[in-house]
Amino acid sequence: MGTFLYILLAILIFGVLIAIHELGHFMAARLCGVRVLEFSLGMGPAIWKRETKAGTQVSLRCLPIGGFCAMEGEEGESDDPAAFSNAAAWKKLIILAAGSFMNFVLGFVLVAICFTQVAAVTALVITDFMDGCPYEGADGLQEGDRFYRINGERIYFSDDVSTYMARGGGDTADIVLIRDGHKVYLDDFPMTLREYTDPDTGEQVLRYGLYFSQRETGFGAQMKYAWYSALDFVRLVRLGLTDLITGAVGVKQMTGVVGIVDMMAEVGTSSPTVYDGLLNIAYLAAFIAVNLAVMNLLPLPALDGGRIFFLLVSLVAERVFRRRIDPKYENYVNTAGLVALMGLMVYVMFNDVARIIAG
Repeated sequence: MGTFLYILLAILIFGVLIAIHELGHFMAARLCGVRVLEFSLGMGPAIWKRETKAGTQVSLRCLPIGGFCAMEGEEGESDDPAAFSNAAAWKKLIILAAGSFMNFVLGFVLVAICFTQVAAVTALVITDFMDGCPYEGADGLQEGDRFYRINGERIYFSDDVSTYMARGGGDTADIVLIRDGHKVYLDDFPMTLREYTDPDTGEQVLRYGLYFSQRETGFGAQMKYAWYSALDFVRLVRLGLTDLITGAVGVKQMTGVVGIVDMMAEVGTSSPTVYDGLLNIAYLAAFIAVNLAVMNLLPLPALDGGRIFFLLVSLVAERVFRRRIDPKYENYVNTAGLVALMGLMVYVMFNDVARIIAG
């Protein structure tokens, strides 16, 4: 496949992610008895329409870049008892969260498919130490130990050890191990990268001096590590937001749709075979799906998380002050949030284009 075809595939994937999100809202609304006026796959002019027995217009539109689910009473008050605005709070909560839930499920399914192609996964059990490693001992690490947490972060894969040791920013770490079925705590354990002689190449390399060679195989292990990957994706979003808030990374380093499409095309074209390219893109798409699920639940205006937050605030206001908050104020806040979000997306898009042009 050429670069252009990979770009088309990436654009189609974004459309599927958005369509799946809207499908989640649609299915939850129907299950909760909320009237759906229209459910559309794609955007732009409609090329096919059909009205269901429930009165929902289902449409297929010409641009495969998403979709939407329009519910009665979604933007304001309605006299229809089946309107979203008249639904119970718990039903509204389910409907609003269903889109992100579907994105997460899709992300897990995609990463699970990728892991079914992996014959074996390296476990986190220490099987040996490199010559001269100072961390082995009765008060330190031992063969058979399994890393569980480093500096409070759960360790899922062997690469996580170096990642979260580095994020600690110091020469010591708080390590939790599983030893003989019990947790062992090594607080302020001194552990840094050191030079070792690679036994295969004879070259000097920077390592922690640990070997992880135990292998887990079978469908059960594949699904377990697929689940770990999905959870790790959630954590990566959290850490990325934390770095953004603390200033560890800047807004200019954010990547938007244009940058991700370019990344997917690059991943596909740099893979040794088309099959490998498709698997790599599927794994990246899984990360994006989980990313969308988490980001959309943030309590920010114009996002489902913002609407959930406003719903909870309204419930508290009704209980405490015995008054409902006028929905128009939520619309004002969401409109302002949408404008700000679109502005950020445009800014990130221009940065993406500038990076691609700069090469």
